[in-house]
Amino acid sequence: MVDDQSLEALANLLNLISENPFDLSLHVQHIRLAQSLPGMDAEVQSAMEMLTSFYAANEDVWTHLIKLKKDSADLNTEEGVNEVLALYEQAENDYLSIPILKSHVEFLLDGYNKYSGGEEAKPDDLGEMFTAKWMRATLPVVTKKSTLHWTRSHEVWDLQRDWAMEQLEGSSGPEKADLVDWITEMLVERLKQPHSNSDDTSVTYSSFTTANKPEADYMKLLQNASQDKSRAVKAFDRRFAMENTLKQSGFSLEAYSNYISWESRSKFPDLFAITGLHERAIAEAAKVRFEGQAGAETYLRAFWTSYSDARAVRSVPSSGESWARYIRLLERSPGDDTADSIAGLYDTALITTVEVEQLIPLVLARAGFEKRLLETGDGDADSFATLLEVMETGMRAVRKDATGDQWFRLEKYLAEIYRSAGLTDNVIGVWEAATKHYKNSYSAWTQYTDALMKGERSEEARKVFQDNHRKNFDWPEGVWDAWIAFEHLYGTLTEVNAAIDAVEQARSQLNARRAKEAAKTQYQYDQASAEQLASAVLVADVPIPHSDAMNVDQQATAIAERGTKRRADDADDEDSASKRQKIKNDEPLKRDRENCTVFVADMPRNVSEGDLRALFKDCGKIREVRITAFQAGFVATVEFMDRDSVPQALTKDKKRIHNQEIAVHLAWSSTLYVTNFPEHADDSYIRNMFNKYGVIFDVRWPSKKFKNSRRFCYVQYTSPASAQQALELHEKELEAGFPLSVLISNPERKKGRTDQDADQREIHVAGLPRTTTSDDLRKIFKEYGTVQDVRLGTDKDGRCKGFAFVEFETPESASSALQANNSEFKTRRLAVTMSDPRAKRARNAPDTGFGERADTRNRSVRIKNLPPNTESQEGLLQQALEKIAKVKRVEIIGDTCEALVEMINAAEAGKLLLNTEPLLFGGNTLKVLEETALPGPVASSSRETKFVPRAAASKPRAGLGQKKRLGIGASSSAGSKAGAGGKGQNDFRSMLG
Repeated sequence: MVDDQSLEALANLLNLISENPFDLSLHVQHIRLAQSLPGMDAEVQSAMEMLTSFYAANEDVWTHLIKLKKDSADLNTEEGVNEVLALYEQAENDYLSIPILKSHVEFLLDGYNKYSGGEEAKPDDLGEMFTAKWMRATLPVVTKKSTLHWTRSHEVWDLQRDWAMEQLEGSSGPEKADLVDWITEMLVERLKQPHSNSDDTSVTYSSFTTANKPEADYMKLLQNASQDKSRAVKAFDRRFAMENTLKQSGFSLEAYSNYISWESRSKFPDLFAITGLHERAIAEAAKVRFEGQAGAETYLRAFWTSYSDARAVRSVPSSGESWARYIRLLERSPGDDTADSIAGLYDTALITTVEVEQLIPLVLARAGFEKRLLETGDGDADSFATLLEVMETGMRAVRKDATGDQWFRLEKYLAEIYRSAGLTDNVIGVWEAATKHYKNSYSAWTQYTDALMKGERSEEARKVFQDNHRKNFDWPEGVWDAWIAFEHLYGTLTEVNAAIDAVEQARSQLNARRAKEAAKTQYQYDQASAEQLASAVLVADVPIPHSDAMNVDQQATAIAERGTKRRADDADDEDSASKRQKIKNDEPLKRDRENCTVFVADMPRNVSEGDLRALFKDCGKIREVRITAFQAGFVATVEFMDRDSVPQALTKDKKRIHNQEIAVHLAWSSTLYVTNFPEHADDSYIRNMFNKYGVIFDVRWPSKKFKNSRRFCYVQYTSPASAQQALELHEKELEAGFPLSVLISNPERKKGRTDQDADQREIHVAGLPRTTTSDDLRKIFKEYGTVQDVRLGTDKDGRCKGFAFVEFETPESASSALQANNSEFKTRRLAVTMSDPRAKRARNAPDTGFGERADTRNRSVRIKNLPPNTESQEGLLQQALEKIAKVKRVEIIGDTCEALVEMINAAEAGKLLLNTEPLLFGGNTLKVLEETALPGPVASSSRETKFVPRAAASKPRAGLGQKKRLGIGASSSAGSKAGAGGKGQNDFRSMLG
């Protein structure tokens, strides 16, 4: 019996669905809740049918509904059979599904065998259904759909082939002749299609031709069939490596995406192959979306967008691009009711589409239809009014979002419509309205003043510049440049000078404000940078040197006994000691920010640095105070010189500043260490996930210049309570099999969380046979310790290229695995060495024939105009750039406000260089320039930076008899002084006796 609580949950879900019918997650919850309750079979059916009313459903849903229909329908009547067939057709229209198609064919064959075999008398109500003629017309329609799935189509098509051969055996006369022609056409068409069991089809065709065709035609028929098969097999084999990669990935959406990109880049694209691949990718994406896999919706939209099929609106109703393509599809095939159909589609799409980037293509598609009606003269008296209404409602919908459209695509479109119609005042009105919504957008204001100038209203434009040039624009320099350019064109000498003076004054004030803001937020950047280094090291106790420096008499006696000349070994000892002491003295002391910093929240808005220094002055020496303004209030970080000051500082919790109670806590107690989230997760993804637990002070991302697979970040709240609440996300599966890890960022555990020893945990194995698999290597090396990962170098056919990388859980295990060097494996001798990241990059670099440095230069760009103090935001900058092109790594060059960006290839670098939209980062519009200098050391005012690996030890070559190379920094000079591990003069003396 179902309890009241479950029934209440079910009722609440139904209410939510009625309010948000296009929320897929609610339908999934409805189905799963109904399935979990005993005796609720009818509710399960109702939930699934409700889903199919709003969304395309996957094969599991349709399989259940079809089974229920088979059980309930009267299959002895034509109406009952058609009800089942209609469900099959609807399921097959939603997504490509081999199980559904196979079930469909089996249903048809079962019906035919049931009545043709004499098991039952065929009811008269079935008419022509399940006759041989009806089957020959119906089966090919179903099996043809399966041919889009190259690797599994035989599961469906072979059922039709076997049925046809059975029919041929029992036929004679004219009926047999018709069957021979039908089967011949069927087999020849199949040989032309790439499929996994083409050899079986070829054998079937050969046997069939031998038995049923004239002997004189045999050779010619087989020759033609062989040519058809050869082309199909070649097409199948060409994709074998991609299919193998897809299978090894577990049919991941990323692998499907790469496969589609590879297929689309072909010099001669195969439409049949591209169509089938899209159908498979879409079906898989829909399946994992239903299962709740994060990012599946994004992939599904992308697959439908590149596929351009009208069915997309049922699969991704929130995709404005899919609706836009559907509208244009209807426009290409006009009919009497096209206008009404498009209007209805648009109204439905507005309900399901809420994201700005999806609304804009939808609105432009609808407006474009009305605009083209006007241009061709097919519109009516209301077409222009309809066009304006579409644009106005579209802009209102976009502006409901806080950020809106920073590129003003709808405003530009509407302004051009008005300009073409000669309505200058309306053009100005469009941009004036834009400035009221996008108050801080320099682009909106410059578009407004441009419209005024083109409307010959220069005095109004000047007043706009004069009244607003001090506003806090996202790029004030753009407004200032526009004002000065305007005055040069329209102003007098006095007006030009006045504009320049006003701009210089505003620029001075802006620079002062930026410097102040940079100082307030420096803590964030410093801490983010520090957390990418090794664990903080406290000031070490320097041991007191045990020397006899004060024993003057003893030293004088020793000198007198041997004379004033120093012995060589004494000189060495003294020189060595002097150098050691110098190294110690010159070594900078590391700041222990995490353990020396407290976080102050709930402060009054008029708080100052002096107030905080006065509050904490009795706790210890303060190194730094930083105050940051938020919409919700002010927070601050107070860093002490010594961690022993922190306990005393924590006693200031609940004290008052300006009669307002403040909160004081350890900075790390409100900070979360978050990892194991999806690869596509970016800053906004993390913020959206954690925002509901409290005010986020900062999200810090690691740089990926040393290791591109780093996937963690730090989320810092303004209060520890928020961090504690967010711990409920720990172990939550955002992707199947990958539970999210959310922990309090305790500095004492930081070393165990970092990947700083990744290179010490990885070995390089060479000399492997081509038949080697990852499992083989795991079996070999598991005796040395826990193996975390095995990465096998493979060729385009998926076979081993002779080397691999094996990553262990600990550096000790990796060191122990070196014992396997020169061991025998499948008659080959293995070469096992520590991994060298430089060598890996060199192996993975494309061979362009111009050398590694030239290739790196060709795919690198330089970014300028970065905001100040962004040295530790490489990870965040990489996220911003990856929205445009694929980035390999980013390196910010000290405090120069510039960065070097290495793309994965020259094409991606070109994509970034040719990007025409403003690229915003930290409030600044970035400039992207071609990198002309070869990558190498780049000196900056704060540090020296290069694109170099984390470890730089050279790796010996694989095999026996190879000369060992000198490591990086080792001298090849014969006169080099022996290092700490070399032999000194006394050692050579002892060797000589």
